[in-house]
Amino acid sequence: MTGDPGVDALIRQWAAERERTPEEQEVDRIASAWLADAPQAPPGIPGQRARSGPARWAPVDAADPGYLDAMRVRLPEVPEELLVAAAGWWQMVGDVAEAELWWDAGISPLDQRALDYRAAGLAPSDLSRRLGPMTVLQHLRRGSAPAWCVARLARQQKSA
Repeated sequence: MTGDPGVDALIRQWAAERERTPEEQEVDRIASAWLADAPQAPPGIPGQRARSGPARWAPVDAADPGYLDAMRVRLPEVPEELLVAAAGWWQMVGDVAEAELWWDAGISPLDQRALDYRAAGLAPSDLSRRLGPMTVLQHLRRGSAPAWCVARLARQQKSA
């Protein structure tokens, strides 16, 4: 699928969780019918301008369309719900350009470990740097802690 075994396993797990038994499908059908009778109001937040008044609502999107478009281009076979979830996380920490830099460096934005790497202080450009015989990305894929990689990179830079 994506070429990354961790992301592929996540997609397979996600797809398996979405398979429904006949009983679960019946429960969903009943719940959908019951919810269809409820008054339809789009989700939103109260308008903040005085002229909008308390009765007006501003619609809220789950994810920035720019993120979704970029993800659809790179991962056309991934289900929309998974793309929306991943885009929701990425838009909280960075922009589309940064997410694409992580992609180009070898980490899929569907892999939420990228957010951990980012929080530890790694940048996409760090993933190709060498720590001994392996790159930082290879160390991370073998289970090394991101903080360990950051410390090793700092020590390497200090001694250079």
